[in-house]
This record gives sequence, C-alpha cells and structure tokens, in this order.
Amino acid sequence: MKKILYLMRHGQTFFNVRKKIQGACDSPLTDLGKQQAKIAGEYFKNIPIDHAYCSTSERASDTLEIILNNRLPYTRLKGLKEMNHGAFEGESEDLNPKTPKEFETFFVPYGGESRKEVRERMVKTCINIMEKDDHQIVLAVSHSGACYNFLYEWQDPDEELAKGFPNCCIFKYEYVDTKFSLVEVIRP
Repeated sequence: MKKILYLMRHGQTFFNVRKKIQGACDSPLTDLGKQQAKIAGEYFKNIPIDHAYCSTSERASDTLEIILNNRLPYTRLKGLKEMNHGAFEGESEDLNPKTPKEFETFFVPYGGESRKEVRERMVKTCINIMEKDDHQIVLAVSHSGACYNFLYEWQDPDEELAKGFPNCCIFKYEYVDTKFSLVEVIRP
C-alpha cells in the first residue's frame, strides 16, 4: 500500500535573512517565515495528515506548530535535523563550498557532518517513520540541506535544486517497500 510523506523545509529565519550558515545552531523565524508557515498550513488544511514530525530545531518546530494549528500532536526527532557545519555554524554563507560536490566532506575536518552521513540519517529516520503501521499520510518539517540529501538518495536532485528549495518548500513522496519516489515539489 502506498503511503505519503510530505517532507518540507522550515520557514524563513533571521539567519536566512542575514545569510548565515545554520545547521546545528538555530535562529528564530522571521515574520515572513511565520507567514510562509501559515500559507503552508492552508495547503495542508484539507489533507488528512495522521502523524507529524519535525527536527529538534526550534525553527522547524515553530513552523510545524503554525501549520498544524493544534490539529494534532507532533514528535521532534534528531534524525530530521540539518547538516552540522561544525566550526562554520553561524558564519557567513560566503564561506560555504560553491558546488554540491565540494559539500561532500568539506565540514568534517571542522567538526561537522558529511553529506553521506546526513543522507543516511535522513533515510533511516524517514523509513522508520513510514514503517509504522498507522502512518499513512505524514508531514515532517526539516531543512534545506537535509531535504536535498534525502532527495539525492532517490534521484539526481540537481534539476529540483535549480528550481530552488525556498523556505516552506514541500516535497511530496510516495513510499512503497522502503523506497521513496518524488511525486511533486510544492513551492508556496
């Protein structure tokens, strides 16, 4: 039986506006970020979500709380968190590698994670979520890099990356036999 996972990025944060690297560190939602979450909430209003999850970052839980508007409880999971950028956390995005290939292991010597580590963590977490018997339509709020690395496991993400991974971007996946297939990307 097909199950559906909506995996999405959190709303805009103060660090997004300031062009700061945020992975393991956190930054609050801006007014625009809260508005983006409200718009995403309208999208999900008539979708019968049975379970909701988010990363342990405040920006993700705040986004999810706005979307759900007390509709159902949710669970925070470390497995959905953003890539750890080590010593680069909170620094200018200008210091980021320029291509996905350069991102592979760039942060590891500085106490961060590799893309492979993030991908494996995200895949394991999302499979564990979707393998639960009563999980048919699930919403999980995560982060841009985590969503990119998750998509990379199932297909070449470059075409979608070229279209942008804006805040509150929603990736709709079908889940069958421990495999995810991207159905569509909603960019509210």
